[in-house]
Amino acid sequence: MISDRKKNLLEIIIKEYVQTANPVSSGSLVEKYKLAFSPATVRNEMMELEEEGYIYQPHTSAGRTPTEKAYKFFLLDLLKAKKKHLRESEKKNLDLVFAHDEASYKKTAKAIAEISNLAVFWAFHKNDLYYTGLSNLFSQPEFKQLDMVHDFSEVIDRLEEIIDESFESLKDGEQVFIGGENPFGNFLSTALLKYKKNKQSGVFGIIGPIRMDYEKNLALLDFIKNKFK
Repeated sequence: MISDRKKNLLEIIIKEYVQTANPVSSGSLVEKYKLAFSPATVRNEMMELEEEGYIYQPHTSAGRTPTEKAYKFFLLDLLKAKKKHLRESEKKNLDLVFAHDEASYKKTAKAIAEISNLAVFWAFHKNDLYYTGLSNLFSQPEFKQLDMVHDFSEVIDRLEEIIDESFESLKDGEQVFIGGENPFGNFLSTALLKYKKNKQSGVFGIIGPIRMDYEKNLALLDFIKNKFK
């Protein structure tokens, strides 16, 4: 358990890092978010969060970066609070392209890749696999490292095989796999939905860096989930 103040601070650090991909300093937080406590207090709280394994300092002169533990904590809190939402314009655009046929699924996947700015895959009827948005993923700051591009290219080559291997063990409904628990690569996260309606079943997923916007991506999963109720 962590205090409410540290929990709020951790949430701000995560949101700031999701937006910027840059390590977060105590001074920038106080200034940008007009926090009601001093930079010294923020520094102390961040030191405790680091000791507890929620953030780490990638370089001696840098700010702090959230760990997998932080994202998992944030995700549990997010699921309990049910903060999921889409902008009205985004929902309207998705409603316009969605229909229960494969061509529309592909259009919807493209639209979701554009909204999330990440990669999207959709396994229709388990075996018919479609994916899009790879250029979105490769444009993320994390992929400036060539080894990550190579590693994810290998994941794409094995995407259908990974889905086939995982399909039966996946629970129905929404799931999020972060970092080390992610079957698509321990340097990524996946927000995934396994659905079944009548005799139709499939898997829809959004793949991104561990720094992905989980709140937005859960809202996008929720959109698809509601279409298969």
